[in-house]
Amino acid sequence: MDEFDFVIVGGGSSGCVVASRLSEDPKVTVALVEAGGFGNGWVVKLPAAGVLMVPSTLKNWAFETLQQANLNGRRGYQPRGKVLGGSSAINAMIYTRGHRWDYDHWASLGNEGWSFDEVLPYFKKAERNDEFGEPWHGRDGPLPVSKSRTDNPFHAIFLEAARQAQFPLCEDFNVPEPEGLGVYQVTQKNGERWSVARAYLHPHIGARPNLHVECNARVLRILFDEGRRATGVEFEHGGHRRIFRARSEVILSAGALQSPQILMLSGLGDENELRQFGIRTVAHLPAIGKNLQDHPDFIFGYKSRSLDLLGFSIRGFGRLARETKRYITKRRGMLTTNFAEAGGFLKTRPELSIPDIQLHFVVAMVDDHARTLHWGHGFSCHVCLLRPRSRGTVRLQSANPMAAPSIDPNFLGEPADFEQMVEAFKVTRRLMDAPALASQRTLDWVTSNVHSDDDIHAILRERVDTVYHPVGTCRMGPDETSVVDPSLRVRGVSGLRVVDCSIMPTIIGANTNAPAIMIGEKAAAMIRSGAGHGRS
Repeated sequence: MDEFDFVIVGGGSSGCVVASRLSEDPKVTVALVEAGGFGNGWVVKLPAAGVLMVPSTLKNWAFETLQQANLNGRRGYQPRGKVLGGSSAINAMIYTRGHRWDYDHWASLGNEGWSFDEVLPYFKKAERNDEFGEPWHGRDGPLPVSKSRTDNPFHAIFLEAARQAQFPLCEDFNVPEPEGLGVYQVTQKNGERWSVARAYLHPHIGARPNLHVECNARVLRILFDEGRRATGVEFEHGGHRRIFRARSEVILSAGALQSPQILMLSGLGDENELRQFGIRTVAHLPAIGKNLQDHPDFIFGYKSRSLDLLGFSIRGFGRLARETKRYITKRRGMLTTNFAEAGGFLKTRPELSIPDIQLHFVVAMVDDHARTLHWGHGFSCHVCLLRPRSRGTVRLQSANPMAAPSIDPNFLGEPADFEQMVEAFKVTRRLMDAPALASQRTLDWVTSNVHSDDDIHAILRERVDTVYHPVGTCRMGPDETSVVDPSLRVRGVSGLRVVDCSIMPTIIGANTNAPAIMIGEKAAAMIRSGAGHGRS
């Protein structure tokens, strides 16, 4: 048995930040327990190798959802990073924060301290941006943020199509109110993926004696004393059960799918549901696992003859060999791709006050999360709803901690989401049909037979799935019906916080990795200042 001041469960984006920041104080001891490995191999560092991890179980939990009633009964796919750095080690490396409205909305719900102006300093504290600076960006933080180094001529083609379709252009997606299309910044340095573990944790492992990182360790449950104070965690490592004790706090950072699962396995949740699995209730918190939100997403796909697009062909293999040499010598070119190299934020109707959809333009053909491969070359374009009305759940399917959680995103469960997706489809097709892009395609292999609204409804039911942004299952709020308070303390117990995207009361209108890092920065600052100690 080992004892530390803080025990952190999960080495994803938020957990790495908290472990790093808390261990800056040499008087504080910190242990981080991560189910995956160290995350420093070539498959993580090489940006293009993301295509090997997302569709497989390589450093990936690769969860499936329950059958989705509004998607022809299909089971969706939920890849999540299983490695230090979490999903930042397998994702598309896009750095976007969301709109000012998102955070001001959190504050309007009673979450004091979470408005845009109040969280902006934590975004900037994290960031080391090589292109933009004040007033919206940091240049001295641990996380490298840079321009794409692919030098792909399709960037110019995409931007010309945007002009032709009369969409606004956007150079910086991280101003307070981003709108328009452009090329994304990525979390890379010198053409390498820079996961949050590389930025915040790897430099300090071994250099800080007060920081202990336990990899390949599966947390089974959080431990509580008779006063309902979290006292540590039990985990399995190398076939043996071990315990880490926490003198001050346990910090749960296992993500929107597994943080609620671990809480429920530990006796926190709806007591009627826990009783079904023979789990003794520590605190009746029925909101745990509810309020699951994600961005429902549809992907257009086109074949093309261009070798500037990734794919499989005899000529393409020759191009890849040349690009491999270029990457080794210059750290530039095709192997630095994050695949979703361009995109942006648009409104489906001009009268809307803020953008309601996001596009991700991919320099390859994407089918079923890259689990289905096609011969040849092509390009794709994702479109997702930024603030869907539908709400899903995460529940236990077993009292066995090794079992996957039961995940039901309830995609398009609200009719308004379905109709908004129809409008999103039409807006995106307008861009895809602009001459600059239309001239590059040889085949529309997804939507060539889609003409009427009924056709759009049918193709949406057939192909909509996640764009990898689950949040909200440990909702933050000022009221007793929330899971955590605005200091991220779990209600009904003491010595326990949740620090990850599960605390979001409503989903952010952007990619969620940058917000996860901000949440970690803000939580660490609150903990170090002594804010919110004690029982919620």
